[in-house]
Amino acid sequence: MGIEHSHHLENPNATTPPPKLELVSSVPAPPVPDNAEAMTILITLPPGSEGSPPHRHTGPAFGYVIKGEMIFELEGDPQRIVKAGETFWEPGGDVIHYQDGNNLPDAETAFVVTMFGVAGQPMLIPVSTKELEERRDRRAPRP
Repeated sequence: MGIEHSHHLENPNATTPPPKLELVSSVPAPPVPDNAEAMTILITLPPGSEGSPPHRHTGPAFGYVIKGEMIFELEGDPQRIVKAGETFWEPGGDVIHYQDGNNLPDAETAFVVTMFGVAGQPMLIPVSTKELEERRDRRAPRP
């Protein structure tokens, strides 16, 4: 059972309608690294883009697809399609982020990600071919 979140405060002096606020995603807070830096980035993928190669992040990341469709796959989870208006998240740390490509061959996909990473370290840490091979049993079966 989730908690009801109230994001509206009555404003008796308002002369316009109140803002519309809608909760689109909520997850239990994952561990955030010590000395974390929060950053929000906008990623635009050209039509058919494969996105970033397999990588990991030093901390959790939370995202929202603005337009298009993204192929999203984390270690241990089957790949899925995240469409405009939908959210995604990943815990960061040791988990490999396999895919974040554009699922559309003829249109851009854009998404916003807020990451909590270790300050002074790269936002994306590439995963070597050797490590991918060593951990292949952790990847979910592919369609």
